[in-house]
Amino acid sequence: MKIAIIGYSGCGKSTLARCLGKYYHIPVLFLDRVHWLPGWQEQDLEKEVRQVKSFLDKNDSWVIDGNYSKLAYERRMDEADQIIFMNFNRFACFMRVLRRYIRSKGRSRRSIAPGCPEKLDGEFIRWILRDGRTKKYRKNYANIQNLYQSKVTVIKNQKQLTAFIRSEKIRNDQEAKRCDLYC
Repeated sequence: MKIAIIGYSGCGKSTLARCLGKYYHIPVLFLDRVHWLPGWQEQDLEKEVRQVKSFLDKNDSWVIDGNYSKLAYERRMDEADQIIFMNFNRFACFMRVLRRYIRSKGRSRRSIAPGCPEKLDGEFIRWILRDGRTKKYRKNYANIQNLYQSKVTVIKNQKQLTAFIRSEKIRNDQEAKRCDLYC
């Protein structure tokens, strides 16, 4: 099974990826972990591309969390058995990020590189509320839905996420319950 999880910042992609990986016992690749180095420094693009390509080449099953169009995006979408598009509205994403910041302030999440403590600054807030939702990004997500309509699942809110998890029977799994999907 190969699952690509894409969508807006703060909608819960990493949490869902971690839970699906545990539930299906398959490796998870967090693209934020590939992209960022300690101190919020960006990794060299060539190294990022090699890491993602290597992960794809050596794994028959996977969950990949993140957008990053320069990191084998087309290959990920083509190979995925299921594409989950997390399409939460900007305000829900902001509230989730705010909760995450309060809960994890000063610590690095598991889905990000060590040495990248949780932060919430003006640039990130603008990204969540405006810059990450431009016509270009919306058009890209629409194209994915059109190209791969038979394997795309769109999740727009917590109610739909909960229904999806229940449909996958993940809710009964003890490991998945610990993933804090219901925040």
